[in-house]
Amino acid sequence: MRALQVSELLPGHGGVGLVDLPVPAPEPGEVRVRVRAAAVNFPDLLMTRGDYQLKPDLPFVSGLEFSGEVDAVDEGVTGWRVGDAVVGGNRFGAMAEYCVVPAAALRPKPAILGWDEAAAYPVAYLTAYVALVRCGRVAPGEWVLVHGAAGGVGLATVDLANALGARVIAAASSAEKRAAVERLYAPDAVIAAGPRFRDAVKALTGGRGADVIFDPVGGDVFDESTRCIAFDGRLLVVGFASGRIPEVSVNMPLIKGFSVVGVRAGEYGRRFPERGMENVAAIDRLAAEGRIRPHVHAALDLAEWRAGFAMLERREAIGKVVLRP
Repeated sequence: MRALQVSELLPGHGGVGLVDLPVPAPEPGEVRVRVRAAAVNFPDLLMTRGDYQLKPDLPFVSGLEFSGEVDAVDEGVTGWRVGDAVVGGNRFGAMAEYCVVPAAALRPKPAILGWDEAAAYPVAYLTAYVALVRCGRVAPGEWVLVHGAAGGVGLATVDLANALGARVIAAASSAEKRAAVERLYAPDAVIAAGPRFRDAVKALTGGRGADVIFDPVGGDVFDESTRCIAFDGRLLVVGFASGRIPEVSVNMPLIKGFSVVGVRAGEYGRRFPERGMENVAAIDRLAAEGRIRPHVHAALDLAEWRAGFAMLERREAIGKVVLRP
């Protein structure tokens, strides 16, 4: 089978290449899936050079999430049959024609979604759900400011916030990205992510500020966000795409009455397994009902993996990029 394998941890994905590997056999409790699409996520890129907290033994096959069809089932597995359409996630291994995962890592593919869209929603929408619902406690009618709104997770957060009945302000860096977000999900407002975006947020919210701020950017964006968050607001720390980890003097959240909350969707599910299953069921239900609509920026052949990785690295992708093994 074709697979995208990391054999060395090198900059520029120098240790990554397309290889031919034996088709893996499922072991007890496992299922083999014929992968139809695998999404590209930033952790996939980071793992190729050893910059992610998870460091699999070398060599390993890239890929966190996928859609496909059950191809083989171990004798001890119940609930899955050959031919079932599924979505799933594993910490690596999805960027191959076949992958083997624990049976519990699979869910039925929402029939409303194609293979590409099905591969694109589990990680992004789970992060958005944990951020908005579990950490942000967003309520209908509240103002939600989404930074990095054109990225894979940011765009999913805009979509989910709409579905939850929030009033959404989407912030993106370029006119092209802002136009795309507006066309795809029609948030209440789309603003530039430049200096003093607080003025636009204050004007839109009648001076109150945003109740919930989703920040995967950090740096100056975080600093400015502390100046346009409402009293009793929740500032959600999702990542530091800007490269700078910001700091805040604790007198500011004290005086302004807001919370700074870290968001780790996967860890949340591991720490609280029952809630984790509820989170997954919630996004699956929203997808099956057509209330969320994952957007795929590009669907490429696995051989075009460098182009797909580059779209994320250059911040070109609006939504998700998927590879088709």
